Amino acid sequence: MAAARRPGTRSRPRARVPGPAAGRHAPATSPSRRSGPGVTECGPRAGAAYNSPVNATLPTAQSLRAALAGLLDGLPPKQATQAVDRLIASYRGETPTDAPILRDRSDVVAYAAYRMPATFEAVRSALDALVEAAPDWTPATHTDVGGGTGAASWAVAGAWEGPATTVLDWAEPALALGRELARASGSPGLRDARWERARIGAALELAPADLVTVSYVLKELTAAARTELVDAVAAAGQAVVIVEPGTPDGYARIIEARDRLIAAGLRIAAPCPHSAACPIEPGADWCHFSARVSRSSLHRQVKGGSLSHEDEKFSYVVATRFPAAPAPARITRRPQIRKGQVLLELCTRDEGLARTTVTKRHGEQYRAARNVAWGDPWPPDTP
Repeated sequence: MAAARRPGTRSRPRARVPGPAAGRHAPATSPSRRSGPGVTECGPRAGAAYNSPVNATLPTAQSLRAALAGLLDGLPPKQATQAVDRLIASYRGETPTDAPILRDRSDVVAYAAYRMPATFEAVRSALDALVEAAPDWTPATHTDVGGGTGAASWAVAGAWEGPATTVLDWAEPALALGRELARASGSPGLRDARWERARIGAALELAPADLVTVSYVLKELTAAARTELVDAVAAAGQAVVIVEPGTPDGYARIIEARDRLIAAGLRIAAPCPHSAACPIEPGADWCHFSARVSRSSLHRQVKGGSLSHEDEKFSYVVATRFPAAPAPARITRRPQIRKGQVLLELCTRDEGLARTTVTKRHGEQYRAARNVAWGDPWPPDTP
């Protein structure tokens, strides 16, 4: 039985192919769960509103922060900060590991406070793109590979009502905390999720599922294990969502996974407007995204920051076996608004990277162009 999709209008994820101008953006300071920080900003418009009606049973960023605060109240800040510092060093290492990075409860609690809100927002942005490309599709089953404490599963439960979720991870402490957070979520789908220990990588056996998510996992694996995992995910899922850090290396892993998904018979639903080769010259640029993340007081404390928000950089790919409608074109740089005209850099379905100028004489399109952001589909509201 299909799950019900979250009602209402959802904002579009915003993507960007960074170029030389991207250097003016400040580098990120936070690592992903699985690897290093993003470098330049792209993706959802900072502070973009989700205009869908609020349903108390659907997880939100606010309910995740509340659940984290309830479970992390007793954690001494100094201990959390020390654990975070050690995790940062682990994430920034270049050597894949055959052992879980999250080893005990203090590690997991620090990770949850430090990384779950950002991972949730990154995955939610990717899921928004899937909803946009396939608005009538709803998953009844979901497997979260390497899901840890369940950030991706929170995002899935917030996008659709009712998917039966299974979270797989090799770190039992992460699964245990994930169960606790799920019980505090108020979401029946999360409360009923299965949390199973599994070795993530080569030889992982996956049951068929409507949706498979793999977020911030590939960097932890050797090249051979990444290949086997992506092949297993492609064989198991009707829709596959893979998210990696928004770095050149993270983008390279996404492109590698994208190629294998296409070879396995899936078609790209997002962010690309096509399933052809990526038009970016290898080594010259990389495509990545940004999601605005609100920081709680605990979040600011363990991260040592004072701002009420941060921007999470990530790259992703969404592929499906069922029909989906990718955007006809996507805005790949910040629109340049000039007197009487707007210059848009696009990744297009048929022409690859292209530029278009929208002027006042274009009427409604001109008004729309003044309000779009990098990563928006173009023209707006086109299936």
